[in-house]
Amino acid sequence: MGVRLGYLGLAFPSVWPLASEPQAAVKFTKAIIPMGSARHRDLPLQHITTGDGRTKRTAALHIEELLAAGIEQVALITSPGSAPLFHDLVGQFGSAIVLIEQPEPRGFGHAILCAERWASDQPFLLQVCDHMFITYASSSCTQQLIEFASREGCAVSAVQATPESQLPYFGVIGGHRIKGEEQLYTVEAVFEKPTPTVAEEYCMVPGMRQGSYLGFFGTHALTPSIFRYLREQQSQIKDNQPFGLTDALTALLSKEKYLALEVRGHRIDLEGPFGLLRAQVALALHGSRREEVLRLMLEEVAQAQSPREDSDVRNAQ
Repeated sequence: MGVRLGYLGLAFPSVWPLASEPQAAVKFTKAIIPMGSARHRDLPLQHITTGDGRTKRTAALHIEELLAAGIEQVALITSPGSAPLFHDLVGQFGSAIVLIEQPEPRGFGHAILCAERWASDQPFLLQVCDHMFITYASSSCTQQLIEFASREGCAVSAVQATPESQLPYFGVIGGHRIKGEEQLYTVEAVFEKPTPTVAEEYCMVPGMRQGSYLGFFGTHALTPSIFRYLREQQSQIKDNQPFGLTDALTALLSKEKYLALEVRGHRIDLEGPFGLLRAQVALALHGSRREEVLRLMLEEVAQAQSPREDSDVRNAQ
């Protein structure tokens, strides 16, 4: 796919309040997780072992984190005919989840639009289904985002420092750190998987290390106006053409206050090299049975070395 630029070069309206000024708290009770594309059909249903030794589906970990953060209902956007695959999740979470069918695979933006009626003009959380979130704080990555978005009363996207080598895999923002805030940034540009040249020109954030950019974490707190921007985007493309979220976010930042939060944690792309394995290791090492896991890993390393050493000895003889 080619690079789709989301930069308009527009100045922020001076009437927007500063982040330090008190805002009316926004309550987030709904979340949307698109998982209707062909490549995401099975990934959320894969089993993984948590840090305390329990085995769960990756989608269940997402839903549990959302519910623990105060979300009351989660909409899973699924492909036609896939509802039976989610029977276990429905049985586990009951009315806390709802399945919404995406009639055809028209991209991430279209999947979000499928939940517009369900969202009912309320702010909501949006999460991808192909990432695993590891927190470094006492609160989850989702809880951190909700707290900041509620406080600021606007759309906030979670971001993470991302090296240039990973630009082909993530959306990236350009902006500036808000004075007096360690984790908050104003968003001035949004790019979908930019080239290094584009990122260097538009996404350099003052204070960040050279060659490092703020890439999307995989979760967003959005205002309901995002649906309007998605509909406008849909009306401008050919029938059945897929579309994403980037252009709608660009439209949003030109008209509303839009911030980025550098969460205290990191994301793991489950579709990346050894994605599920890396997620499994990360969950184990950040869990309550870390020491046991380290011992088991060292045993496996030793076992992996032994055959080679024995072979070397035999060859030497």
